[in-house]
Amino acid sequence: MLSMTMVGLLSAADPGGDVQGVRLFLPAIPDLLWSAVVLLLISFVFYKKVMPAFTKVLDARTEKIEGGLAKAAAAQTEAQAALEQYSAQLADARVEAARIRADARLEGQAIVADLRVKASDDASRILDNAQRQIEAERQLAVISLRSDIGTLATELAARVVGESLADSARQSRVIDRFLDEIEASAQATAKER
Repeated sequence: MLSMTMVGLLSAADPGGDVQGVRLFLPAIPDLLWSAVVLLLISFVFYKKVMPAFTKVLDARTEKIEGGLAKAAAAQTEAQAALEQYSAQLADARVEAARIRADARLEGQAIVADLRVKASDDASRILDNAQRQIEAERQLAVISLRSDIGTLATELAARVVGESLADSARQSRVIDRFLDEIEASAQATAKER
């Protein structure tokens, strides 16, 4: 039914008669000629007006894309350079930190050694001072004891002998002799032990 309608339309368009065979699919020559003129006109307008606009838009997009790619490549190169610089700085910082730790360790050891030497010197000085003080106190004690023993010996000798030992020279000789005997006795006792 559809094919009959088309055939009817085609026959109505061509008042000259029946259209049959291949001519059914081909248009008439004047239609082809006018269609070619219109196609050329449209092509010319398209080529002169529309194509440059499309080309301009496509070129702008291409430039943006290429610019973006160039920027991305530059940014990637910068990032790689920054990463390498950061890595180098980090390696330098690690080396510097190791050197500082080693220096601090050596300095700490030197300080400890110096403090030990100072402590040893201070201990020796304190010990020497203590020994001198003990010796001085011992000398004072010996002098005090000699004096007290001398006085007691003089009084005792005066009571035993019954005469006065008021003469200082005599008193000194008696005291010295008595102390020498005590020291000899103390040394003999020390040797026996």
